[in-house]
Amino acid sequence: MSTNTTFPALLEGFFTERLVQQKRVSAHTIASYRDSFCLLLRYAEERLHIAPARLTLDELDAPLISTFLDHLQETRGTSARSRNVRLAAIHSFFRYAALQVPDHGGLIEQVLAIPAKRYERGPIAYLNETEIDVLLAAPDQATWLGRRDRTLLLVALQTGLRVSELIGLRWQDVSLESGAHVCCEGKGRKRRCTPLRKDAISALRAWQREQPRDSLTPLFSTAGGTPLSRDAVAYLLAKHLAKARQHCPSLQGKRVTPHVLRHSAAMALLHSGIDSAVIALWLGHESMDTTQIYLHASLELKQQALDKTTPTNGHPGRYRPDDQLMAFLKSL
Repeated sequence: MSTNTTFPALLEGFFTERLVQQKRVSAHTIASYRDSFCLLLRYAEERLHIAPARLTLDELDAPLISTFLDHLQETRGTSARSRNVRLAAIHSFFRYAALQVPDHGGLIEQVLAIPAKRYERGPIAYLNETEIDVLLAAPDQATWLGRRDRTLLLVALQTGLRVSELIGLRWQDVSLESGAHVCCEGKGRKRRCTPLRKDAISALRAWQREQPRDSLTPLFSTAGGTPLSRDAVAYLLAKHLAKARQHCPSLQGKRVTPHVLRHSAAMALLHSGIDSAVIALWLGHESMDTTQIYLHASLELKQQALDKTTPTNGHPGRYRPDDQLMAFLKSL
């Protein structure tokens, strides 16, 4: 490509060619990257007094981007994790730019060298079995909305689908025959199928009888027939949580978001003895490292491991000296 390519042309090519055509990223990723660049371009306009359409790549240098990231945290109150999401979008664009305008290699290398910020991951929030039962009992089964909400919550808690995956389901993605399952399109537009338990199958069959006979109809829709939004799912969850908290004290101080339902599904699988590699496939994780957070979060599994150790007043096993290499590594 010509080295005279303008910044607006580069950014447009990044979204239309790189993200949409080549990588085929999800609509959620497109929206996240779009928001990141909207924030960056507004900040650059305020600092440089240059309209976004007139910016050049040279003006978006490492010092400007570093101060922009600091601005997000110090002025807007953005968390370190969200800051890193914005930086990831910027890095992705500059890696694309490196191929399109190689004569800007020095500037691009400096931007790509901006490090992500370290942060401490908080404990994973999830619902235990009792809390799940109380939450599922909250929707009013005498109403259409209540039956929809209970079915949605049941499917979410069993499958561990992301909210975007859940609201994107249509009836053509559901099989309720032998080997019942739901298929969804996850991150990176990767398709995966998740099996359903008998209680979810029964709930979905009953829900299906109330729906139009159209395979393209959203699995969970509004009263007007349109797909639910992320905000709508958050709203209905908050509504039923308020009722559930009246009957379950442990829910009183617990912050429960739609993503907590996904965590709850993972923890239920883990406590059932399912291998973490299977859980990673179940949830659509690209890396096993992501699934390890559930192992660290489970006090129950840690207690089970502790119970298997020899008590202080017990009989120790036969001593076996460490391998010399392992002993060396442990001494470091």
